[in-house]
Amino acid sequence: MKTNHIRVLFFFLVIISTMGYVHSQETKKYQESWESVNTVTATPNWFQDAKFGIYAHWGPVSSAFVGADPNQYYGGWHGMLMYQNGKLTKGEKTKPTSNYIHHKKKYGDPKKYGYKHIIEQFKPTAFDAKKWADVFALSGAKFAGPVAMHHDNFAMWDSKATRWNSMNYGGIDPSAALKKEIEAKGMKFMGSFHHAFTWKYFAPAHAYGGIKSEDYDLYTDPHELDSDIPSDRFYKEWWAKLKEFIDVYQPDLIWFDWWLENMTEESRLKFLAYYYNKGLEWNKEVAVCYKESTFTEENAIKDYERGRPNQPKKATWLTDTSPGQWFYRPNAKFKTPNELIDILVDIVSKNGVMLLNVPPNPDGSIPEKMSDLLKDMGAWLEINGEAIYKTRPWTIFGEGPTRLSEGGHKVEKIKISYTSTDIRFTKRSDKEIFAIVLDTPESDILIKSLTTQIGLLNSKIEKIQLLGSTEEIKWERNEQGLLIKKPKSFPTSYAHSFKITLEGYTENNIGGTVDAHKD
Repeated sequence: MKTNHIRVLFFFLVIISTMGYVHSQETKKYQESWESVNTVTATPNWFQDAKFGIYAHWGPVSSAFVGADPNQYYGGWHGMLMYQNGKLTKGEKTKPTSNYIHHKKKYGDPKKYGYKHIIEQFKPTAFDAKKWADVFALSGAKFAGPVAMHHDNFAMWDSKATRWNSMNYGGIDPSAALKKEIEAKGMKFMGSFHHAFTWKYFAPAHAYGGIKSEDYDLYTDPHELDSDIPSDRFYKEWWAKLKEFIDVYQPDLIWFDWWLENMTEESRLKFLAYYYNKGLEWNKEVAVCYKESTFTEENAIKDYERGRPNQPKKATWLTDTSPGQWFYRPNAKFKTPNELIDILVDIVSKNGVMLLNVPPNPDGSIPEKMSDLLKDMGAWLEINGEAIYKTRPWTIFGEGPTRLSEGGHKVEKIKISYTSTDIRFTKRSDKEIFAIVLDTPESDILIKSLTTQIGLLNSKIEKIQLLGSTEEIKWERNEQGLLIKKPKSFPTSYAHSFKITLEGYTENNIGGTVDAHKD
């Protein structure tokens, strides 16, 4: 009997082991090759439906500009620029950066009071993840999360992969707190990673001097200013931090800043295969966003920093942008809700998604001005969300005189003010399209693209509604276009969405069989 029991136990253990092996194989579908990762669904439906997300640039460097001259320009990469005293560039006469001058005045000589000193001053006394998530939800965002690690190599989570983290310096784990609160609001959770550029970011610190060997885990190994080849240690630590965040926080989306394209294909493929396999293990579709040539649209989502294409793209894409500076600045100037809503509508009409930055105060509170801006956007989306969320591009993205002359990164620097003759289109189905007028019209609205003389709309219009209004909309369509009589009032102060319900396209059978017609 004892022998039989042993045999049964052995058989049971074999079955369990085999099940574990099969499960392991199932969750390791993707291999570390382009051919393998190119089979992934690069753009999940949830991302295409979301249209709007938020992340927050916040960390020790947020306090660096407290007390700065409001009339002086300072570069955003303070941890890099604070070491540039004008003597680092070989063979050229340069001036010290304003960041260097400010840092030396506020803290002292960077050789003694370097970036490490800024980290040691981190005091996130007012951080409240629930308040952040509440504001994010009110904004209408569908995914959100922290800048998990910026160029400064500082982990905004309780990391075991690096001692330079928000628990050791600050006593908090904002990533864990935000994940809990963001997901409780029904939003997807994301984290952004910018630490590929750390290799270049802290090169001036080594050139300036004063870096101790025990702190190379923050500043990276010593290397020349023009070095583009990270050390083996850099690769190992870069991956350890990224992998830890993935394993612990199980993000729905990982977003990468630039310079990752300069790292080895091996390191990039290792990440893609690992993360996509983790998505299978978690039984959820995850997404990756990238810049430059790090990945391709076959295996990830292309991002445009403060920019966008000037025409629709087949693959869904992303714009990361900020209403002002990326990190906190005293007396910060922000874009208006009207400007951001117009940009959002233009993005969505071209098959894009907006990722908007929030720059919190150094203590972790969200500036009231920023909070008000987000709430204004949310109020607009509450009324007009049907024309934004879960939509797809229509036959054309829009009409009107105001548009980008070119697409790409940083095109937002070209100041654009949309008018009531600028119209963008989206659709929910072949029977529901939306015409979004980007400013309040002073007279009737003529949508020239919908003329009966052009075959863009080959379906009878059944009804037109102004989202957020119960007023009956009067209209007519002729060879000039679709003429919508100006409503008596508009429900919002910004762009206005007209829902156009169509009869839809149908085909009628004429009877008989195809084979019966020989001629």
